[in-house]
Amino acid sequence: MSDQADQLRVSEPGKWARAHVFPFVLFMVMLLALQFGGEFFKWDHPASPWWRRWPEQWVYPLQSILCLVFLVKNWRYYQFRWNAKWSLLGVMFGAVGIGFWLLPTIVYDRLGLTGETQGWLKWLGVQQRIDGFDPHVFSGSAAFWSSLILRFVRAAIVVALIEEIFWRGFLMRFMADRDGSYWLQPFGRHTWIGFVACTLGFTIAHAPVDYAGALIYGSLTYLLCIVSKNLGACVIMHATANFLMGCFIMAYGKYGLW
Repeated sequence: MSDQADQLRVSEPGKWARAHVFPFVLFMVMLLALQFGGEFFKWDHPASPWWRRWPEQWVYPLQSILCLVFLVKNWRYYQFRWNAKWSLLGVMFGAVGIGFWLLPTIVYDRLGLTGETQGWLKWLGVQQRIDGFDPHVFSGSAAFWSSLILRFVRAAIVVALIEEIFWRGFLMRFMADRDGSYWLQPFGRHTWIGFVACTLGFTIAHAPVDYAGALIYGSLTYLLCIVSKNLGACVIMHATANFLMGCFIMAYGKYGLW
């Protein structure tokens, strides 16, 4: 073992697994509850209160707060090993990766398309992407900025942390040694089954319209992971990508990308 944290990974495997897996599970359960149960709660009527008309405006912040609380309480279980060199590479990878993610909707606009696309264009995610989380539903400046800031916190901090902690920190190790002490596996060890599980899992966890972009982005993150062997770099990549995506959304009204 290289340090005390490495020893604890082996002596307390259950606690380490829970710290890496639970935030992601909590996030996904709340997201699925909103997607599939929100229609029973939502009341899209001019007379309805904002928390009934746009439930995502309070579910997303609640989701973020709960996940952040758990992450902070279990911070000692995460080995980010922040490094300036690899963090800078993470920024570069994040900018390139999100470029591929945004490319389909940019192509949609450049081709002058209208309406719903079909065939291979639809499969590649070439869509308009304007319907989605829009902080402009609030007329007051305080409510607007609160909604927008919390949305960026969710995307660039919460999502970046929980996804990289789960996909790279836990699942890659688990797939490398499913029948043994997978916590003994060094971070960033390459296995083809780990690549397939993490990249496809990451892709499927997103909406079908994002599959093409997520597949490319997930592959780039895996490459950064095995090259840098640095969890902090993967988090920086994810944070950079989601921050840039948020800026693009607000600049061009592509709220469906949220």
